[in-house]
Amino acid sequence: MNVQEQAVRFCCHHDWLYGILHLPQQPVTRGVLIVVGGPQYRVGSHRQFVLLARYLAERGIAVMRFDFRGMGDSDGEIRTFEHVGEDLRSAADFFFSECPFLEDIVVWGLCDAASAALFHAHQDSRVSGLVLLNPWVRTEQGIAKAYLKHYYLERLFDPEFWKKLLGGKFNPLASIRSLYEFGRNSLRGGKSPAVSERSAGSACDLTVPLPERMLDGLKRFQGKILIITSGNDLTAREFLDLVDSSADWQATLRTKQTELCHMESANHTFSTREWRDQVTELTANRVLSW
Repeated sequence: MNVQEQAVRFCCHHDWLYGILHLPQQPVTRGVLIVVGGPQYRVGSHRQFVLLARYLAERGIAVMRFDFRGMGDSDGEIRTFEHVGEDLRSAADFFFSECPFLEDIVVWGLCDAASAALFHAHQDSRVSGLVLLNPWVRTEQGIAKAYLKHYYLERLFDPEFWKKLLGGKFNPLASIRSLYEFGRNSLRGGKSPAVSERSAGSACDLTVPLPERMLDGLKRFQGKILIITSGNDLTAREFLDLVDSSADWQATLRTKQTELCHMESANHTFSTREWRDQVTELTANRVLSW
C-alpha cells in the first residue's frame, strides 16, 4: 500500500511540537498515536517507532509520532511523563484534524510513556484502546523487591558469578552493602498499594504513589488494553510483581477488556528484529480487530 510520510507541527500552550504523520492511501477509521517515553525522541530506540509506524501504515493504519515539549525538535521546557497530559491532548486534536476519516485512536506507549498514556486515556473519549509495553510503576520498595527476587537470587545460581568470586574478580563487600540497602528498602511501605477512598480521582494527583495512580487510570478507562511485558527487564518484572501481590490490580485486570502478553526472552526495548516484529504484529492485529 502506498504510504505518505509527512512532517507536521502543532501548538501546545504557545510551544511548537513536531512530529511525523504516516498516512496510508486507503486508511481504516482507527489510528495509532505513538507516545515517546524517557529522554528520547520520536524515532525511538533502534528506530523502533519509525519501523512500527511504517508497518502499521502499510496495514492501512494512520499513525502519528511526535516529540513532547522540551524533547527532540519541539519547543518548550522538558517535563516528565507525569506532566505531558496537555501535550497528548494537543497531539490527539491535531491528529484528528489532519485525518478526518478517524473515528477513534489507540495510544501506544513503552515504559513511562505507557504510564502517561494510562493517566490520559480515560480523559479522552476518542481513545478506544491502549497498547502498553513494560509499564513504569517504579517505587523505591518495588525496585528493591525486584532486585532481590530477580537479580540477587538468580546470581546465586549463575556459574559466572561463582567463577568471579573464586577468582578474586568480585568485591563481596560492595555487593553485601548493596544487598543490605535493597533489603531494607523492600521492607518499607507494607502491603502493595490499592486505590483507596483518599486516592479516588488520583490519576493526576502527584501526592498519591505512582502504582495507585496507575490503577486509578486503569479503573477509569473503558476501552480495550493490550499489555506486553519482557522477561529480561526489571521494569517489567516490577510491574508483574506488583500485579501478583495486589488483589486489587488482579481484580481490575480481570474485569477490564485486558490482554496480557509476555515475551520471556525479550529485553526492555524489544531490541532484536524478532522481538520487534512480534510487538509490531501484535499491535497491528489488535488495532484492526478491536
